[in-house]
Amino acid sequence: MFLDIDGVLTDGKLYIGPNSEETKTNYVRDGYGIKLALKLGLQVAVISGRPSESMRRRLEWLGVKHIALDTEDKEPAYLRMCAEMGLSDEQCAHVGDDVPDLPLFRRVGLACTVADAHPKALALAHWTSRYSGGHGAVREAIDLVLEAQGRI
Repeated sequence: MFLDIDGVLTDGKLYIGPNSEETKTNYVRDGYGIKLALKLGLQVAVISGRPSESMRRRLEWLGVKHIALDTEDKEPAYLRMCAEMGLSDEQCAHVGDDVPDLPLFRRVGLACTVADAHPKALALAHWTSRYSGGHGAVREAIDLVLEAQGRI
């Protein structure tokens, strides 16, 4: 399962502090969903167009091993990670929310988006969460895949 960060794992808002530091919020159930997915053998990878060392640290703490940040063109990172994990497009799902995710939506077996996604993402997705980004959409997508595979 491939995930975007801004607008998917977060609510898409950037909070800028007085020293230009960025802060993002994370939904604890999404984090638990990632840990559960990894525990049950589902591989999780994250590709984001923005750099964020705090998100890298959080993802590493959750156990995510495949992380590409500051990657505006997501497709090369996706292809590299698929090769590393030995996965075909049909074996992959991607949860995204905006135009940069569309190339992956066209490749993966299951294109997922969040309730408040950009209209182009909503139009191309195979499945749409009932939750907005940063509010449980990732957990819902993980549960969908784990249930379909009979893992939960």
